[in-house]
Amino acid sequence: MKRLRLCRNRNRKENRNMDALEVKGLQKEYKDFTLSDISFSIPKGYIMGYVGQNGSGKTTTLSLISHLIRADGGTCVIDGLRYEEQPIAYRAAIGFVGDSDGLLPDFTVKNIRSICRDFYPTFREQEFNDYMKKWKLPEKKKIKEFSRGMRVKLMFAIALARDTRVLILDEATNGLDPVVRQEILEILQDYISDGEHSVLFSTHILSDLEQIADYIFFINGGKKIFCETKEDLQEEWMLVKGGPGDLDARARKCLVGIKESGVGFEAIVRSDDAACLPPGCLLEKPLIDQIIVHMIQDMEGKS
Repeated sequence: MKRLRLCRNRNRKENRNMDALEVKGLQKEYKDFTLSDISFSIPKGYIMGYVGQNGSGKTTTLSLISHLIRADGGTCVIDGLRYEEQPIAYRAAIGFVGDSDGLLPDFTVKNIRSICRDFYPTFREQEFNDYMKKWKLPEKKKIKEFSRGMRVKLMFAIALARDTRVLILDEATNGLDPVVRQEILEILQDYISDGEHSVLFSTHILSDLEQIADYIFFINGGKKIFCETKEDLQEEWMLVKGGPGDLDARARKCLVGIKESGVGFEAIVRSDDAACLPPGCLLEKPLIDQIIVHMIQDMEGKS
């Protein structure tokens, strides 16, 4: 299997002249949930992972950016385009692939191709056809007869076979078999490699973040917890393992998301606070999923 390139490699062009996506003060209020003051930006040529528990506001945020629902406040700019000023160009700049697709169930691939040809001026029919052959998607079978994996592949083909600036993926790789998911991750890296495109994706498969994300945005309860580069996040935190006797009162004050067992404990600690730990503790560089899981556990323990 082809090995994924590292996120920041010398073969990838970078464009710092303009952000591909800039979000400022995004807000949406429902009866039982509020998305509050979400702000971040993604430079051209980068990938941001958008993570949080179910119900934390991930899908709401991505739907607001894609203008599938209307925001109560805030602004979104894609490659210099504002929806309020250029709605058609703004929508054309986005390739959206969601967990629940909007494909018409009685349509076929042939119908979808025809619609894309008429609706998207930059639609590349041959590239679309290549994806159909590569992923073995039948021409005449109705979409309602497709598996979820087949529908997701079709949505990716629609998004990739035209001139978009940002791909927005809402749990799009969930449920795909490992080979196809790996292939999609490679496609995403190819997509940003010219330094002109970017990706924002939410996922529960945190190992995907480890492979391709440059930035990690963590949302909880509709509020931003942090937005950092993957490297900075892994420098800021350390994974801690120790025996039962190492969990004294001083250590407990420093540790985040303590998971105890009969043989010891595991947690994370800020690198600057590592000195508060007993000398018997083992410190390691954490994986992104370890940081996120321990943070979620800590929040649940305090709620």
